[in-house]
Amino acid sequence: MPPPATTASADDKPLVLLAQPLFVDFAAALEGRYRFAVLEDADEATAAEARVLLVPGLKEVTAELIGRLPALELVVATSVGLDHVDLDACRRRGLAVTNAGCAFSADSADYAVGLVIAVLRRIAAAEAYLRCGRWATDGEYPLASKVSGKRVGIVGLGRIGSLVARRLAAFGCPVAYHSRSPKPSSPYRFFPTVRALAADSDVLVLSCALTEETRRVVDREVMEALGKGGVLVNVGRGGLVDEPELVRCLREGVIGGAGLDVFENEPDVPAELFAMDNVVLSNHRAVLTPESIRGVLDIVSGNLEAFFAGRPLLSAVTL
Repeated sequence: MPPPATTASADDKPLVLLAQPLFVDFAAALEGRYRFAVLEDADEATAAEARVLLVPGLKEVTAELIGRLPALELVVATSVGLDHVDLDACRRRGLAVTNAGCAFSADSADYAVGLVIAVLRRIAAAEAYLRCGRWATDGEYPLASKVSGKRVGIVGLGRIGSLVARRLAAFGCPVAYHSRSPKPSSPYRFFPTVRALAADSDVLVLSCALTEETRRVVDREVMEALGKGGVLVNVGRGGLVDEPELVRCLREGVIGGAGLDVFENEPDVPAELFAMDNVVLSNHRAVLTPESIRGVLDIVSGNLEAFFAGRPLLSAVTL
């Protein structure tokens, strides 16, 4: 007689350590394929076994945390930006790191363009004016600014920045950019500093990664260069901007307006911004749609499968 068929036990499934609990969609999609343990609940043996750390959201991954995981080989992030991960510590340990790749790029670019339009045309303020009955009592809302033809400067001409550029170029907007170095294949004008780019722009869009070099890269000097009619749009990270100085510049009329999806100390937002009708605010939503969540889930799932099968990772980050 042949031996009875056996079913793989839960212990045969690869272990994935979670920096924090999985989102519902992720948990449902990955259920049954891996053993999961949440870091704060994991015992010493589980932590010692883990080869993969999955980082949902923007949970901080410190050198101390990495040091507690002696078998760790891979950090899988569900975000594009990695400012919450100590990449120097990963490099020292020889760890591989993956991010969300291009899963969020189109949605973030769409949203950036939406913020540009919303701020220049004062869409949110005009709607609030209508909703509270002022159209009937006080007449027309004041005229807002045209979008087409505005000079747009983009800080960070990566995946997202390039898509923003293509979208706004279709509006007839002259596009220029600043990045660490010129991109020979780019059709857009390069500026060696953010201040020089701002001085030549009506709209400044931030879509670069947050690093020690880019932290508060937009300071008062840059905002003064952008000028009193200028608009700042940030879909990158809040730390790219000197936030207290931004509040002052908006209050003093140093710049004309802002569209902000990200903030320095989320979820805290400077209270002064709430009363400014030349500012459009959102709660770090630029990247989030059902389609983008499905896309990042596919990339995360693909990276996990590739790692445990010994194949090349889908979205490895160069450290």
